[in-house]
Amino acid sequence: MKKLIIFTGGHHNSSLVVAQALRKEGYQIIWIGHKFTSKGEKSLSAEYQEIIRAQIKFLELKAGKFYHKADPLEWFKIAFGFLQAFVYLLSYRPQLIYSSGGYLAVPVVISAWLLRIPSLTHEQTVIAGWANKAIAPFVKKILLTHPTSLKNYPQAKSEVVGLPIRKELLNKKFTQKYSPKLLYITCGKQGSHLINQALFPIIPQLVKKFTVVHQTGSNSLTKDIDRARRLKERLGQDGSRYLFAPYFFEADAATYIRSASIIVSRSGAHTVYELMLLQKKAVLIPISWVSHNEQLLNAHLAKDQIGSQILEEKNLSPETLYQAILDLDKKPATQPTIKLITNATEKITDIIHHSL
Repeated sequence: MKKLIIFTGGHHNSSLVVAQALRKEGYQIIWIGHKFTSKGEKSLSAEYQEIIRAQIKFLELKAGKFYHKADPLEWFKIAFGFLQAFVYLLSYRPQLIYSSGGYLAVPVVISAWLLRIPSLTHEQTVIAGWANKAIAPFVKKILLTHPTSLKNYPQAKSEVVGLPIRKELLNKKFTQKYSPKLLYITCGKQGSHLINQALFPIIPQLVKKFTVVHQTGSNSLTKDIDRARRLKERLGQDGSRYLFAPYFFEADAATYIRSASIIVSRSGAHTVYELMLLQKKAVLIPISWVSHNEQLLNAHLAKDQIGSQILEEKNLSPETLYQAILDLDKKPATQPTIKLITNATEKITDIIHHSL
């Protein structure tokens, strides 16, 4: 019988790379995650869409989040999440849990510990995410992307392995030439309404200088995808230089990031690692409210290593965004001084083999 591994957590991109590698070896994979983009939304999450496209069984977990203020409804959801995770694990009896942090990982890993199912977790950020800190006592091994994270976790079960990278991202065949040069706006799995609001007014100016590829997100409340559609129609002949979609999947995303002259993005752990790996110029707009201000720390790492420009949310406007793009366009790309690991997938799968 094939060994079963359950994947869960908040960073699905790198986890999916590992899951696909294991499936090729004959392992059975089940995924526990978010089906919808956010609470109250009916738009399917990028995580759900990518996992289903990869033909991996997906189980939705409706867990609550820990907040600073008391919320009885959220506490009920937290309890329900633990119960749901426990039932899933009892039903499928996996041999291992692979976590990538995030609040969904907490009920799954702790339930697995109670059932004596071993777990591994992977930390993507330069610091320690609260979820990974919470589950650290319950996992067999903690896999780290950056050496700077070693001080945050028990040394005896921590190991630096790097970040699993999609093979398309390292393949030169996904590099294309664009005329005019490519400006790629990608703002996380859900897009960013805040960034879209600053971006839409300057699109008519940007398409005079760039081919603009814009990931809008699929939020049904903000309806940014509809605004992008109307804007493209108003651009007339320049409309051919403005391409948009709610989300770009593997091949398209790899093509755009490899081919871009400039990237405008949030500064999540995956994005920053990929930018440094490809030595891409970027305007980074960190999410201001994330745990431990980790996106700002990620952005500073990219600034130090590859000369990325940081534009904080409090300073974001159409004018400041446009000027940041123009300023960065004049600067040469910078090669990072730190050596990035590119064989993380092989390292992680080897550790999984020894953990079973």
